[in-house]
Amino acid sequence: MVTVLKLWFVTLLLLSPVALSELCNPHDKKVLLQIKNDLNNPYLLASWNPDTDCCQWYCVECHPKTHRITSLVILSSVPETNFSGQIPPSVGDLPYLETLEFHKLPKLTGPIQPTIAKLTNLKELYISWTNISGPVPDFLAQLTNLQFLDLSFNNLSGPIPSSLSRLPNLLSLRLDRNKLTGPIPDSFGSFKRPGPSLVLSHNQLSGAIPASLANIDPQRIDFSRNKLEGDASMLFGSNKTTQMVDVSRNLLAFDLSRVEFPTSLISLDLNHNKITGKIPVGLTAVDFLQGFNVSYNRLCGEIPQGGRLQKFDVDSYFHNKCLCGSPLPSCN
Repeated sequence: MVTVLKLWFVTLLLLSPVALSELCNPHDKKVLLQIKNDLNNPYLLASWNPDTDCCQWYCVECHPKTHRITSLVILSSVPETNFSGQIPPSVGDLPYLETLEFHKLPKLTGPIQPTIAKLTNLKELYISWTNISGPVPDFLAQLTNLQFLDLSFNNLSGPIPSSLSRLPNLLSLRLDRNKLTGPIPDSFGSFKRPGPSLVLSHNQLSGAIPASLANIDPQRIDFSRNKLEGDASMLFGSNKTTQMVDVSRNLLAFDLSRVEFPTSLISLDLNHNKITGKIPVGLTAVDFLQGFNVSYNRLCGEIPQGGRLQKFDVDSYFHNKCLCGSPLPSCN
């Protein structure tokens, strides 16, 4: 009878929430509960019950063997009335985090938390569609395992730190739709080739595009809707494999006739600049071009015939100095 009672008691323990919670590392659980408290106990984190296994909580992933927290993804499809505050300092106390994301949280404010610099295993950092403010911090360069850095759709201001070029594994950098000022760092030309996709659009960046960017070959470049001046030809080259370039709505002024384009291009948008010269015949060899716009510039001469250039409508070419030929009216 005693043996049966012992077995019954052990079974109860195994089925109890406390026993189940033992999969979760106690330190990590304590940190997560502190994060929940710092964020005003939002409904989004209602599953974060101290009596249950934190590896089963919403927004959290654990390593299958060590059960340490490797992913914290807090996002909301609808604005939460009680989700407010700053990024909790305690996020830096989850040492095995590889992914950290705060997304679509309009009441998340304050700076990018300095304790994030402690997360040396971090591979993905996404803080987007929030109201965080302040600078893009230098300390992000300490996260040398980082592959994806997305700080888009926030209220960040000040210059882009040149130190970001020291991230050796970076595949994608998104700083678009902020209030960033100053130039694109010259150091970005020293990213390890091919270099990360660079999406810096919808800011207030100014000055010349660094000539050093000729040294990298990112898959995507989007510098649109800034105040960039001068030359952009270094972004191109017949030996590059870049697929998407958008430098529209800037103050760029260079001779398009002299530019050699990679045949890998899928999308090219140069609209609303001060670009002169002719459309190069070499663009007829870009066989996979799906998007193309050179409108609102100062281009002249006949549009080369062939390739995909006649697949685009008048809107892709109009408001230039003296462009002519299909799809525009024929040249006199």
